[in-house]
Amino acid sequence: MAKIGEINKLRVKRTRDYGAHLDGGESGDILLPGREMPRGCQPGDEVEVFIYVDREDRIRATRHKPLAMVRQFAALKVVANTASGAYLDWGLPLDLMVPKSEQLERMTVGKIYAVFVFLDRETGRITGSTKLEKFLGRKPPLYEEGAEVELLIYALTDLGYKAVVDRSHVGMLYKNEVFRALAPGISLKGYIKKIRADGKIDLSLQPSGYRGIDELAQTILDTVKGRGGRLALSDKSPPEEIHALFGVSKKTFKTALGALYKKRLIILEADGIRLVR
Repeated sequence: MAKIGEINKLRVKRTRDYGAHLDGGESGDILLPGREMPRGCQPGDEVEVFIYVDREDRIRATRHKPLAMVRQFAALKVVANTASGAYLDWGLPLDLMVPKSEQLERMTVGKIYAVFVFLDRETGRITGSTKLEKFLGRKPPLYEEGAEVELLIYALTDLGYKAVVDRSHVGMLYKNEVFRALAPGISLKGYIKKIRADGKIDLSLQPSGYRGIDELAQTILDTVKGRGGRLALSDKSPPEEIHALFGVSKKTFKTALGALYKKRLIILEADGIRLVR
C-alpha cells in the first residue's frame, strides 16, 4: 500500500499519453502526470515518487520533493489566506493547507512560520499545523549540557524564543541572552545550556564551558592582530557592539577577555584592548 505523505518506490503498470499508472497496492492505481514521467519509462520500471491527495480527494504521485514530509517540521511561507485556513508553499504545485483550527494565531501572507506536517485521519489529506508542542516527544530529554543541536524558532514569549530542538523537544532561548534578530521559522544551530528538573530545556546560541571560551578567545586574539594590535572594544562596550562583531553576549565576551588577560596576551584599556608586545 502506498504511504501518503512519504517517498514511495512504485512499479509502473502501464503508460499512456497523459501519464503513468503506478501500482499503489491497496490504494489502487496512482497517476504520475506525463510531464513528470522519466524518459523511456516502461511498464515494470520502478519510480520514486511522493504521494499526496489532491483537491478532488484523489491519490496522486509526483517526482517533486516537498520541503517537508509527514511527521516533519519545516519553515514555510504563507502564499494565500482564506476563510478556512492558510496555504503554504512547500515545494509542490498543490500548496499545503493549515486550517484555522491548527493555527496558533492568524497567519499572514508573506510571513514564514514553523510548521509540523501531519496526515489528517479525518480527511486523509496532508495538513500543516503551527501548534507544534502537541506533536513533540513526551519522553524526558537525554541531552548532555553543552551538546550542539539544531533549532527551529516557532514562538516569541515574554521570556524569549521557543524553539524545536532536533525535531523532538521544545526549549527556550532567553531574550536577555540573544543579541540578534530572531523570528518564527528561522532555523539555526544552538547548544543545550541546562536541563531543568522538570525536563524543560534552556538553550544558548553560544557553546558553553571552556571549549566555547577558548574558541572565542582565539577569535578575539586573531581580530586584534588583524587590526594592527588594538581593538576599540572593551568589557564596557555596549552589548550590541560586541554581538555585531563577535556574535556573542557581553558576559561571554568578558569571560573570554579574562582568559586572555590571565595568559598575559592582552592589555585591558578603558576604551579597548591591546596586544602584549
